[in-house]
Amino acid sequence: MKTIQEAVEITIRKTPFIEEALHEKLINVSSLARIILPEVAQQLKKEVKVGAVMMAINRLSPASELRIRKNIKRLALNLGDVIVRSDLCDYTFKNSSTLFKRVASILSEAGENNDTFLTVSQGIFETNIVASKSLQTQIIKTFEKETLINNIDDLASITIKLPKENMEQSGIYYFILKQLAWANIAVQEVISTTHEMTIVVKDVEVNETFSILMDLKLS
Repeated sequence: MKTIQEAVEITIRKTPFIEEALHEKLINVSSLARIILPEVAQQLKKEVKVGAVMMAINRLSPASELRIRKNIKRLALNLGDVIVRSDLCDYTFKNSSTLFKRVASILSEAGENNDTFLTVSQGIFETNIVASKSLQTQIIKTFEKETLINNIDDLASITIKLPKENMEQSGIYYFILKQLAWANIAVQEVISTTHEMTIVVKDVEVNETFSILMDLKLS
């Protein structure tokens, strides 16, 4: 049978930022206990007192979270070059039997110009293309018979070179994206390879995004 301690840990750890805010003493434990009380009681299928929930919150061990944070901080100091590209556009198309041939065509077009930016992310139901605006006319022409799901213009990308150890450390993406969430920056796309992470944001937010990412390297 699940205990109050276990129910409280499950409830808190599935909610972004709460663990860190508790560690920094930015949250009133009594208020938090009252907020999560209904969910804890639902998990346990019985009535639970606020005092018991408060006690469970105070018993939460930060050791694991602090260890992960320390390791991520160490990796952040080893982040490589941060590369910014502007004047980008974003297209999302519904997958079809003809779409992939058209993707190959646009990849070939981009391959002839090393100055263009182009990424293609293929999902189960849709395919996303982020490209330099110099390719926009060609994209519109090439995919005119495909089903367009979404299109956004006036975007910029910031590419971060990740250290090799990033594959062994949980939370590195969360650590980076959390900083942007705290700053209320809406991330349009996240594109990753083994040792690179590209964040796509609106042009008007690229300077603030770049500043935040550079702070990660220097902090």
